[in-house]
This record gives sequence, C-alpha cells and structure tokens, in this order.
Amino acid sequence: MTKFFTRTGAFARVGAFAAVGALALAGCAESGSGGAGGGGEGVEYGATKADYQAAFADVDPIVLHTQSPGTKGSVGGSFVEAYVAAVEDWSGGKITFDLAYSDAIAKATEIDDAVKDGRLDIGQVLTVYEPKEFPAASALLDASVLSDQSVVTGVLQSNAWPAEVAFSTPEIVSEFEDKGLKLMMPAYNAGTNALFCSQPRAGLADLAGKSVSVGSTAGTEQVTALGATPTSVAYTEAYEALQRGVINCSMLSPSAAAIGGIVEVAPHTVIDPEAGLAVPTGNMVINEDVWAGLPLVAQQLLWDRLDVFIAGSIEGKIWPVTVDSVQKIKQYGGEVTPFAPDAREALQNANDKIVDAIADKPALSDGEGFVTNARESSDKWSRIVEELGYTNETDYNGFAEWYAPGKIDIDPYVKRVYEEILLDKRPA
Repeated sequence: MTKFFTRTGAFARVGAFAAVGALALAGCAESGSGGAGGGGEGVEYGATKADYQAAFADVDPIVLHTQSPGTKGSVGGSFVEAYVAAVEDWSGGKITFDLAYSDAIAKATEIDDAVKDGRLDIGQVLTVYEPKEFPAASALLDASVLSDQSVVTGVLQSNAWPAEVAFSTPEIVSEFEDKGLKLMMPAYNAGTNALFCSQPRAGLADLAGKSVSVGSTAGTEQVTALGATPTSVAYTEAYEALQRGVINCSMLSPSAAAIGGIVEVAPHTVIDPEAGLAVPTGNMVINEDVWAGLPLVAQQLLWDRLDVFIAGSIEGKIWPVTVDSVQKIKQYGGEVTPFAPDAREALQNANDKIVDAIADKPALSDGEGFVTNARESSDKWSRIVEELGYTNETDYNGFAEWYAPGKIDIDPYVKRVYEEILLDKRPA
C-alpha cells in the first residue's frame, strides 16, 4: 500500500482555490507520497465502478484540494463538482476532494505557479493570460479561429480538436512539463466567443472606428480587420465602460457576459458559425510530483473520469449557460445575429492570415506541420460530429426554447473523444 501524508512547509495549504471567467478546476494536496509512486495494481479500460472500488480496497485515503469557479451548486462550477463527485464515488471514498469555491486561492495568472509550488494539486491554467509563459499553447489559441461556433455542433467540435492538437504538439506538452505540470485535459473551452455591443453592429459600417475590448492577440487582429479599434479593458470594468460609452462592444463568452452583467448594457450579440472569433481555452493540469506519487489505480481513475469532466462542461455548463444568456439577451432587447456578409468575409480573410502566420511562430519547431495538423483536426472533428448524428436544430435565438437537459445525448461524442484523444495517454 502507498501511504499519503499531509504536506507541510512551503506546500501547506494557504486557502481556497480560484479560476477565472467560465473555466476552473484546481487544488492543493494533502497527499505527499510516502512510498513508491505510480505503483500497485491497475484496472483495464472500461472497468466498472465495482471493479474500481475493489481495486481501491487496500489503498490508503488520498485527499486532493480542488476548486470551483462558482458558488456551491452553481451552473458555472457544475462540471467541476460532477468530476469530483464521480472520482470520489468510483474510488469508494478512497479519493476525496476538499473543494473550495468562488476564486479563492490563485488568480488566473497565478494558477500555473500555484500548482508548481505545491499550493494546489490540480488546477486549470489559462494560457490566454500568459502568452509569454506558454508561447506554443498561445499558437493553439490563435488556431481556435478554425472552430465551428454554432450552438450544438460547434460546441462539440471546438471541445475536441484543440485537445487532439495539443497532445500531438511536443512543444505544448513540454511547456507544461518544464513547469512541473502534467497535462490531463488540454484545450477545452467554455463555449463560443461573441461580440456584445451596446447597439446593433453586424456590418463593417456599423463597426468602423468603434472601440471593442479584447483579451487576446488573435482577437486584436480580428477586431482590426473589422475596422474597429481594439482596446484592453479589465473584465471587472467592462460593464461601466459599456454603460458610459467608453467602449462600444466587448469580445467575450456568453457565460462571462452573463456573469458580469454585460448583457444588461450590451445585449446586441454577434456570433457567426462561419467566421469564428478566437476562443480562450483552459488546460487541466496536475502537479507532476503529486501525480507520480499516486497509486496506478488512482491515476487511472482520475484519467478515466475525464469523461465526466467533458460531459459536465458541455451539458452541465455550456448549454445551460447558453440558455440563460439568450434569455437575458432577449430580456434586455437584443438578439443573436451573424455578421453581415461584408464583415464575415473580412473576418474570414483575417482568420486565414492568423492561422497561416502560426507557421512562423518561433515556439514551434514545425510551424507548417502544426498549421496543417490544426486544419486537418478541425475538419476531422466536424466530420465526426456529423457522423455521430449531431445537428443544429435551431440557432442561438431559438436554443433557449428548444433545449432541455438530456435532450442531446452526448455519450457517443464523449466516448469518441476519450478513445480518440485520451485513451492512448491512459496510465498503464
């Protein structure tokens, strides 16, 4: 048996944990290894809950501290709570999580440091806030403009192909490893990005010279291509800036807009499935030393229940948040529209240039290969989503009335994602 002890000194617990916007999972461990890590008996892929619980019979208790971005029971943190509950249940209570809520330990720019120095065990690194620290991962963020941004198929496609590309890009994996972080679920997102504007602005004439707050390099290039002026406004200040007319639009996710009250002052929303805005992604990581010290069966369970994490992120968070956002957009007099043809064409041209420019990124040893891989993977997952029978039965405006929990069976999709992307990385 492997014995786990409470961590002390620099690795002592210093509070609760945090993430940002719509994405988070993290923790600080009470479990330092007192024996050989990664050992013991494991189980085969496809093992039942009973198989797992039997395999944990002789494993000493393991406590991992983790966190949710929202309050207890909130939609925003539901996927974190679902993952935690599944791991605890399937381990027969041998793995437990001390789950903190509401951004309590490490802010968005500190999560990688917190996991590295031992304040957290499991965390979500948001590389969009640290492009210099994660230049290869930032290249993948630029490539996110390839994502389908429709309400059903887009959510599925965009939560699959970036993870596939991340795991197949050595530079991305090594950026995390060099910081003592093991990638578990790379490059998942909280849904699409949108333009939230105080007045309807879907065409180039509407956007010309208007001020738009953005949070990424790719977003800056996109806004410029639309003839608008990109600016940086803190998320906490966006509401007042829109209200006072300091900015005219803000580029962010529907969940972030709903949480921050942005929809109240900027209900006129642009989401175009054929011309995607850059989509920030999260990267779920675990402290490498903590990972190495876990028994094999614990590693396998944490890995296998990523299926719950994926499902919870989509049907527990993204789609319910979309429903809530659309309802609020309509409540405050707005609607969701695509870009006008001229703006769509301008954005599509800008997106092609953004993706082509990735080939010259110094962080990538084979930039052209990366671009080819990204284009092929995004196309591949569009085909897979279609082959699995998923369609867009409605647009964003009708989604709130059309959707109900359980209406979309995403189990075939989640299984395909696990087997195509995660299975060959499964601990053995």
